[in-house]
Amino acid sequence: MSDFEAQLRAVSLRVTRPRLAVLAALRDHPHVDTETVIALVRADLPTVSHQAVYDVLRALTETGLIRRIQPAGALARYETRVGDNHHHVVCRSCGAIADVDCAVGHAPCLSASGDHGFVVDEAEVVYWGVCPGCAAEPVQR
Repeated sequence: MSDFEAQLRAVSLRVTRPRLAVLAALRDHPHVDTETVIALVRADLPTVSHQAVYDVLRALTETGLIRRIQPAGALARYETRVGDNHHHVVCRSCGAIADVDCAVGHAPCLSASGDHGFVVDEAEVVYWGVCPGCAAEPVQR
């Protein structure tokens, strides 16, 4: 049994070829949008429908096997890195996204200065800037 099969069974999802293909695509290409996931899955399963991939993304997100992120002004993206409360850095120029671990200690960002009685279990921090590739490009005038 593959790791993906075990993950699907652990959350009571049937093991299907589209689910396995989506998990593999996201493992190999983190932070991709839905259309990219569809293209990657269709490379292995040419007849899979758009709706099937949308349904798989929804089911995997709802069960916590994948994470949906959507930086302001950007398309939703998906990743398989879940459960560790990491954050992201986003390039303002090209939209590239990379993972960023919490700055110090064990999830310090979960210690809000004022939680208003909420039980905080996740923090969503997005760092914005310019990636090295875009920073190295000459300025267009």
